[in-house]
Amino acid sequence: MRTLIQAFRTKELRNKILFVLAIIVIYRIGSFIPTPGVDETVVHDCVANTTNNSENFIGLVNLFSGGAMLQLSIFALGVMPYITASIVVQLLRVVIPRFEALHKEGQSGEAKLTQYTRYLTIGLAVLQSTTIIVTARSGALFNYQCSQVIPDGSVWNLVVMILVMTGGTGLIMWMAELITDKGIGQGMSILIFLSICSGFLPQLWEIGWGTNGTDGDWFKFGVVTGVLLVIMIFVVYVELSQRRIPVQYTRRMIGRKMYGGSSTYLPLKVNMSGVIPPIFASSILAIPTLIAQFGDSQQAWVQWINKNLANTTSVWYIVLYALMIVFFCFFYTEITFNPDETADNMKQYGGFIPGIRAGNSTARYLKYVINRLNTVGAVYLLFVALIPTVLIMALNLNTRLPFGGTTILIIAGVGLDTLRQAKAQTEQYQYAGFLFENTDHKEGKAIA
Repeated sequence: MRTLIQAFRTKELRNKILFVLAIIVIYRIGSFIPTPGVDETVVHDCVANTTNNSENFIGLVNLFSGGAMLQLSIFALGVMPYITASIVVQLLRVVIPRFEALHKEGQSGEAKLTQYTRYLTIGLAVLQSTTIIVTARSGALFNYQCSQVIPDGSVWNLVVMILVMTGGTGLIMWMAELITDKGIGQGMSILIFLSICSGFLPQLWEIGWGTNGTDGDWFKFGVVTGVLLVIMIFVVYVELSQRRIPVQYTRRMIGRKMYGGSSTYLPLKVNMSGVIPPIFASSILAIPTLIAQFGDSQQAWVQWINKNLANTTSVWYIVLYALMIVFFCFFYTEITFNPDETADNMKQYGGFIPGIRAGNSTARYLKYVINRLNTVGAVYLLFVALIPTVLIMALNLNTRLPFGGTTILIIAGVGLDTLRQAKAQTEQYQYAGFLFENTDHKEGKAIA
């Protein structure tokens, strides 16, 4: 709160905050504008009568779009295509040497990778919008509980809907980049945070108040709220935790000057994979459920999937979900952090870990530390991801829980990152003002 008050006192930061708020208003307005060709009345009835779990794929996309996907608005895809494209481009660095070379080039290479990410985002938007429209027209999007939401099934109408949804994704991507360049924080993360929070509080209030004010349970509301606060504090503590490896730099004579000789540390987060493992795990487990929606409900394999994989409280789902989280926790860290490259960079600049020989020995030591951190991080992610399932089973909430493990991790991570950037910019402008005031004072004194 103190950081926010100080930010509003500075004109430059106040303008940035107001700019971000204006983009947020536009983003929320677009989430309620229906796509041309959609029967808005039928869609509202379908959304009111359909419950979606936020941990399956459809619920996850709807969560990241702020509820716009089930409403089939122009922003129905939300930020999901950009998230998927960013992850794919990052994973392709291991497969395509050109991408890895661009990553090592610095700012110019990252700009090229960002351009590839934009192109892939548009391609994925076309694919995902087509899937959503076909799924909605078949009735599978609303679990076959609604009538036809797209009355006109002509090719021209479907093409227009695909173009509108794809254009909405491009507009969201542009607005996110504007927030990053002219506002405070990372634009795409802020839009994800906003999308989650837009449906978070109403669903939380619904537990206590109920859908019509009579079927609520305030005891369950108190339990869920208390558990949410405890988990949020725990997540913030872990996300800020680091394993600091001391690094010593040798003194080197370059010309007539002595460089180096300083001591620093290499910070390694406890949860190095972030929110990626739960997202990957829930997305992969949702694929059989999506396939089963197009099959005959009387067939044995469809019934087995609906019983075991579509139900997030089943034993099969919990076991597979936990195993995938552990796997992706190690897999994603292996891709994003290269101990050999880090050891070579330290050796190149004369750095070494006290007691560890530079080079291969340093790389082996870093791998050892990373494996231990990944073990702790995997246990932490399992705890956060499975707590909502335990609450649903214990309180019999019928999957009405307003938060999941992915939700908590995103809210905590984005909130911390945005506050950190706001504080840094506030201190920057305060120091700048202090310097300018002293300069003006000295100049005035000299003139006098």
